[in-house]
Amino acid sequence: MDPEREPSADWGWHGTFPRAGPIAGWCTAFALFAMLIGNHRGHIEDVYLIGFGTTLVVMLIFSHVKAYKAKRRR
Repeated sequence: MDPEREPSADWGWHGTFPRAGPIAGWCTAFALFAMLIGNHRGHIEDVYLIGFGTTLVVMLIFSHVKAYKAKRRR
Protein backbone atom coordinates (compact mmCIF):
# COMPACT_ATOMS: atom_id res chain seq x y z
CA MET A 1 0.00 0.00 0.00
CA ASP A 2 1.37 3.31 -1.07
CA PRO A 3 0.76 6.18 1.42
CA GLU A 4 0.82 8.63 -1.46
CA ARG A 5 -2.27 7.00 -2.96
CA GLU A 6 -4.06 6.59 0.38
CA PRO A 7 -4.23 9.90 2.22
CA SER A 8 -6.01 8.35 5.22
CA ALA A 9 -2.89 6.30 5.95
CA ASP A 10 -1.35 9.52 7.28
CA TRP A 11 -3.60 9.44 10.32
CA GLY A 12 -3.56 5.68 10.75
CA TRP A 13 -6.77 4.19 9.38
CA HIS A 14 -7.79 3.14 5.89
CA GLY A 15 -10.00 0.12 6.41
CA THR A 16 -13.54 -0.67 5.34
CA PHE A 17 -16.68 -2.10 6.92
CA PRO A 18 -17.73 -4.86 4.51
CA ARG A 19 -20.70 -6.08 6.59
CA ALA A 20 -22.08 -2.67 7.58
CA GLY A 21 -23.58 -1.87 4.16
CA PRO A 22 -25.73 -4.98 3.81
CA ILE A 23 -26.83 -4.82 7.45
CA ALA A 24 -27.88 -1.19 7.05
CA GLY A 25 -29.64 -2.07 3.78
CA TRP A 26 -31.69 -4.87 5.36
CA CYS A 27 -32.59 -2.66 8.34
CA THR A 28 -33.70 0.09 5.96
CA ALA A 29 -35.78 -2.34 3.89
CA PHE A 30 -37.42 -3.65 7.08
CA ALA A 31 -38.17 -0.08 8.18
CA LEU A 32 -39.72 0.73 4.81
CA PHE A 33 -41.99 -2.29 4.95
CA ALA A 34 -42.82 -1.61 8.61
CA MET A 35 -44.10 1.83 7.61
CA LEU A 36 -46.90 0.12 5.67
CA ILE A 37 -48.61 -0.50 9.00
CA GLY A 38 -50.66 2.51 9.97
CA ASN A 39 -53.72 4.58 9.35
CA HIS A 40 -53.35 5.44 5.68
CA ARG A 41 -56.35 6.83 3.87
CA GLY A 42 -54.73 7.07 0.46
CA HIS A 43 -52.42 4.33 -0.64
CA ILE A 44 -50.04 6.31 -2.83
CA GLU A 45 -47.41 6.24 -0.08
CA ASP A 46 -47.81 2.46 0.12
CA VAL A 47 -46.92 2.16 -3.55
CA TYR A 48 -43.75 4.19 -3.01
CA LEU A 49 -42.80 2.26 0.15
CA ILE A 50 -43.29 -1.09 -1.58
CA GLY A 51 -41.43 0.12 -4.67
CA PHE A 52 -38.41 1.47 -2.78
CA GLY A 53 -38.32 -1.48 -0.40
CA THR A 54 -38.52 -4.04 -3.20
CA THR A 55 -35.84 -2.24 -5.18
CA LEU A 56 -33.58 -2.21 -2.13
CA VAL A 57 -34.14 -5.93 -1.46
CA VAL A 58 -33.41 -6.80 -5.10
CA MET A 59 -30.21 -4.74 -4.99
CA LEU A 60 -29.12 -6.45 -1.75
CA ILE A 61 -29.77 -9.91 -3.18
CA PHE A 62 -27.96 -9.05 -6.42
CA SER A 63 -24.99 -7.74 -4.43
CA HIS A 64 -24.88 -10.90 -2.32
CA VAL A 65 -25.02 -13.18 -5.37
CA LYS A 66 -22.31 -11.15 -7.11
CA ALA A 67 -20.03 -11.34 -4.06
CA TYR A 68 -20.71 -15.08 -3.71
CA LYS A 69 -19.80 -15.74 -7.34
CA ALA A 70 -16.62 -13.66 -7.05
CA LYS A 71 -15.67 -15.57 -3.91
CA ARG A 72 -16.14 -18.93 -5.64
CA ARG A 73 -13.97 -17.90 -8.60
CA ARG A 74 -10.89 -17.46 -6.41
